[in-house]
Amino acid sequence: MNEDTFHLGIKALIKNKEGKVLLLRVNLEQLKNHSLGAYWDIPGGRIHKNSSVEETLKREIEEETGITSITSFSKLDMVLSNIRIPEGETSLGLILGIYICEVNDTTNIKISEEHTDAKWFDPKEAADLLKVKYPADFCSKIATL
Repeated sequence: MNEDTFHLGIKALIKNKEGKVLLLRVNLEQLKNHSLGAYWDIPGGRIHKNSSVEETLKREIEEETGITSITSFSKLDMVLSNIRIPEGETSLGLILGIYICEVNDTTNIKISEEHTDAKWFDPKEAADLLKVKYPADFCSKIATL
């Protein structure tokens, strides 16, 4: 039997008071797979050993956006990404736990070297832009937020 191997990531869907969603444009130079171009994504990353979901969300949001205060978070969905991660001769699947996050300060976004741009989008536009990495049913859910 040929079993697949997966990475597990945690993602933060950050909404502002106007109901817009923060998206980050990935930096092509930071990607192992350039075939999709510089797509839009939401902040997040892998869980470190002995880290909780909340610790991971806080760390990744701060690293990727400069935002330091999460006021609340709640689980939104668990999805299998459309993107696979190249690993030697093969590739790994990517399972993502996605959480809606509310933050206090949304005015001073400072992106990391992993990204080239950050913008606030209405949920329908964000859903359309996220279709590169995320399954259609998840994007449909985003469009209705």
